[in-house]
Amino acid sequence: MNFMIKNNQKILFIGDSITDCGRRDTFAPAGNGYVKLFMDMVTANFPERRINFVNKGIGGNTIIDLKQRWEDDVIHNKPDWLSILIGINDIHRVFAKVDMWENFACKKYRENYERLLETTKKRLSCRIILLEPFYITVDSTDWWRGMVKERLAEYREVVSGLSKKHNTLMIKTQDLFNKHLKYRDGETFCAEPVHPNQAGHMVIANALFNLLKR
Repeated sequence: MNFMIKNNQKILFIGDSITDCGRRDTFAPAGNGYVKLFMDMVTANFPERRINFVNKGIGGNTIIDLKQRWEDDVIHNKPDWLSILIGINDIHRVFAKVDMWENFACKKYRENYERLLETTKKRLSCRIILLEPFYITVDSTDWWRGMVKERLAEYREVVSGLSKKHNTLMIKTQDLFNKHLKYRDGETFCAEPVHPNQAGHMVIANALFNLLKR
């Protein structure tokens, strides 16, 4: 089996609570979400490889939060691989109209995300994986869930466009869950639409593993 992450390389994951998953507390240092599951899958399949897995997720983060800590948490760590999952908190800030919500609108999201990618490409030689934000529900009748789903499409387009422009790898996370939701209800993967349970995290980890299994 060929795997794109080589011996002695480092992969760094950055994002919000979906990436964090207790990595700064009870489940330090990898958390107990998709990062840990992915790490275990790689370890089980490639016991001979010494790969350094770094989790830099922080609950509640937006793209602006990532921008503020990018130098310390990404550039300084010099990863060979970088995985980014961010956006759902930006969308919620806009809907709730709190904390200078205009700064989290889709246009600003694109601008800040692009700056991070441009900075990374200038400063590092790492491969980048973008995971689009997602929302695990089939309900469009509820006002809030329906509006989040509608707005989410714009943010997903941003990530897809940036992936193509900057030649990154990408996981269409929402498409993955939509496929599963044809056969099972949302609570199979998530107690509420934002934070996956172990089954939901396994969907993400498995997608990452398969993406890099080339």
